[in-house]
Amino acid sequence: MNPFVHCLDPAELDRFLKPADPSIVVEVDLAAVLSDILQKANEFVPSDSGSILLAEPTNRLLGPETHTLTFITAFGERSETLIGLSMEATEGIAGKVYRTGDSHRSGDAAKDVYFQPRIDAELDHQTRSLVAVPIRLADSVCGVLELLNRREAGSYSGQDLDLLEMFANYISISVQNALDGRQAQELAKRDNLTDLYNDRYLHIALTASIQLARETSKDLALLFLDLDFFKRVNDSHGHLAGSQVLREVGQLLAESVPPEQGIAARYGGDEFVLALPEADLETAVDKAEEIRNRIESNVFCKTPGSIQPEALHLKGITCSVGVATLRRHLTNDIPLQEAKSALLHLADAAMYVSKETGRNRTALAGEVVRRRVVTDFDRAR
Repeated sequence: MNPFVHCLDPAELDRFLKPADPSIVVEVDLAAVLSDILQKANEFVPSDSGSILLAEPTNRLLGPETHTLTFITAFGERSETLIGLSMEATEGIAGKVYRTGDSHRSGDAAKDVYFQPRIDAELDHQTRSLVAVPIRLADSVCGVLELLNRREAGSYSGQDLDLLEMFANYISISVQNALDGRQAQELAKRDNLTDLYNDRYLHIALTASIQLARETSKDLALLFLDLDFFKRVNDSHGHLAGSQVLREVGQLLAESVPPEQGIAARYGGDEFVLALPEADLETAVDKAEEIRNRIESNVFCKTPGSIQPEALHLKGITCSVGVATLRRHLTNDIPLQEAKSALLHLADAAMYVSKETGRNRTALAGEVVRRRVVTDFDRAR
């Protein structure tokens, strides 16, 4: 009879793929796949217990000696208490396998110089024999697969180690498939030129953000931004320069509104939309002014870019911004989809007020914000 395999909650397991946008749902049921692989490994190499450990994604860029390994799947006595437990990558045989990328087997763990009994003591468990192999992604080790206390044979053989390395390869493929699925979903949401979210995803995310704001009685601000006289860039310097400017504007907006603060999207052409959950009117206006001032003071195409091959040092590019907020401009009785469309329309209309009253300014839905600095488009020569 196969032992029951415990696994980290799917939502928790998902974070090991990479620091994640919670809106992305990985198509692969990684928890089920890893549990099945661990169970199959035990069928071929019968053991009292076994586990899969993965490295925390937040510290993979640092040296391996600083990493943390977390038990994400396990079977055996008291294995349910092992799930979610972490250990330093400098600790024990699993740590040694992770750091070096070399498999390890031990017929007498108590005499093994790499073995550390801390987890045994916490689980009231005795490890007699052990085999551990690295789990790889491309050229990097991302975790460890280990089995403890070989049944029938007493100790693990070289053939057992070979079999376990095969199962570790299956784990690598499963994790890579999950990563590929996540990447495909992420790319489908992105604008190819600016790498901001595209308008399709904006509508989905904005609807969800409005619903959450209503449920939590929070505000939500929307900024509609359009570059001023952008056609002049294309006419004067060509479309490659125009595309490079749009890409650099996208980078600037991504810095101004990182994912934890809101949604930055390219709406089309030289128009951009920024959604700021929990931002009230004053906060939204401050953010709009911060962005407007950054664009106005920025030198675009300062160095040869990935699109525009020559440095142009473009100065004086400005933008007009319209602002609307959920609580200031809409009522809660408006259906969700209509509220989303209305908020976009209000911010867009406010942006056109900015255009019609001189450009390079921020306007509210229904009134002009009295902040204005008008500069002519100019190119540094």
